[in-house]
Amino acid sequence: MDEPTPDADEETDADGAVDTAAETDADDAESETDADWMEPVDRRLLEFMQAEDAFEPTQFDDEGICPARYGSYRCRELTKYGLLKQHIPGVYEVTDAGERYLAGDLDPSELEPDE
Repeated sequence: MDEPTPDADEETDADGAVDTAAETDADDAESETDADWMEPVDRRLLEFMQAEDAFEPTQFDDEGICPARYGSYRCRELTKYGLLKQHIPGVYEVTDAGERYLAGDLDPSELEPDE
């Protein structure tokens, strides 16, 4: 009888036992957010937007961060909570609040959305 083989993303130890702990740790790190309204990709988006030449969600797709349409949606959400400022449609900038969040000086769970 053949033994089942592990999935490609699962690791095995010397005895051939599947080690899913590494996969679980990676999933947990990616799924962590600092507020209920946030998505795991938000910190990466803000960090990328800090760069001088980064200001459009289409650049997220080019950098492999996330699809441009999803990036646009997340930018609108981050703008609602004051972490980004929209200058014109499709052009954003990290706000002082966004800079403080990235520096660890602002808890986004305390932010309220603009209506």
